Amino acid sequence: MSLTVEAAAGGVPDDLRPPLSAARICAAWAASGEFDEYLVYEREGRWVFAAGVRARLILTRSTVDVVDGHSRTTTEWSGDPARVIADALAGLKSSTWRVYGWVGFDFCAPRHGLLERVPEDAELAHLIVPEVELVIEPDTVDPAHIDTGDTDPDRAARLLAVAARATAPPEPAAVDVMPVDVSDDRDDYRGRVARAVDEIARGDYQKVILSRRVDIPFDIDISATFVRGREANDPARSYLFRLGAMSGAGFSPELVVAVDADRRVVTEPLAGTRAFGRGDADDAAARADLLSDPKEVVEHSMSVRACIEEIASIATPGSTAVSEYMVVRERGSVQHLASTVAGQLAPNADPWQALSVLFPSITASGIPKAPALEAIYRLEPESRGLYSGAVITASSAGELEATLALRTVFATDEAAWLQAGAGIVGQSTPAREFEETCEKLGSVAPYVVRRGEGGR
Repeated sequence: MSLTVEAAAGGVPDDLRPPLSAARICAAWAASGEFDEYLVYEREGRWVFAAGVRARLILTRSTVDVVDGHSRTTTEWSGDPARVIADALAGLKSSTWRVYGWVGFDFCAPRHGLLERVPEDAELAHLIVPEVELVIEPDTVDPAHIDTGDTDPDRAARLLAVAARATAPPEPAAVDVMPVDVSDDRDDYRGRVARAVDEIARGDYQKVILSRRVDIPFDIDISATFVRGREANDPARSYLFRLGAMSGAGFSPELVVAVDADRRVVTEPLAGTRAFGRGDADDAAARADLLSDPKEVVEHSMSVRACIEEIASIATPGSTAVSEYMVVRERGSVQHLASTVAGQLAPNADPWQALSVLFPSITASGIPKAPALEAIYRLEPESRGLYSGAVITASSAGELEATLALRTVFATDEAAWLQAGAGIVGQSTPAREFEETCEKLGSVAPYVVRRGEGGR
């Protein structure tokens, strides 16, 4: 079943054309109360709203819990968590499925001998096979098309009515945007950067990404924040979700890994950052500085080389190549040096193995990866949780996409927060790396909406 928004709403105002119209529709569905759990995923103009739970998989430090229809199994596991997930999904009652969810930063710990650093109650992964998938396809003119698939007709009608209200004039009431102050170095980020620079100088590792958390001191409207943030950002992927106790709205700048139906495996490292959105002259000057700064160029080159090695380890020999090298991509309040590395997945490898090898992203961990990860667990005062993990979608047909969980606002019933990091190398200075985290936080912090009257 499908219906155009135009038919339901009588036309879409010029300022609500995709992607903003699709963002508002998906956010309205999320806020409607029709579903307790959901995940919105935007990829290259195509939006999916996956909601309800047909099956669920939760991976903790010691167990994998699978709910499939009315049955539930909980078993202990060891080894590679990606293989544990792949085997659990292969055992679902239905042989045809698509999953949505996330893997947290701690998903990397078993592979790198760091499982003892993971909190006992941490979730390493949370995935669902949804009951409902609604799709808004790209539309270059007017308007977005909503495909309700095999959704129950009564429910589909309610959701289409929500979509109509989300895009129909007049404009929604003004929301209570509360920019978050990101300037306080409450956990001595500069000091931690200085310590990492010293460790690099003595040869412990070459690069590490250190992050800092910024708490949000008020209740947030996650759906309204998503709309405001998406309006201001041009992400590689965007997402909005509530799964279990965790909610999030994010505007990811890069992929960790993607494997398509033809078994092509891709990663897109971003490393090297300057501010963006400060005026044409300032942006152009920052771009030129980014492309010529030895520290940024070296940092990027190191990351690309590491990605080549990771892709080559799971690809058919001779197929790994850099298809795009050190271009500048604009992502919200920052611009980055970016490259694309791809290969053909080897016959003895599968998409979950690709995730295992490439996760966490080099650009969110460091080089070499294992000692950099150890430094992160040691130098950061709080567990990262989902930050610098990945939002995931995968299918029984062998497709998988993991987008890096950065530029995201996170929330539970108890707290809400932002987080950002910077790549530390031997040439780093604490003041500049702190400034870079502020620039990155600027992609989300100005658009946080406080829950209350006027929020949607």
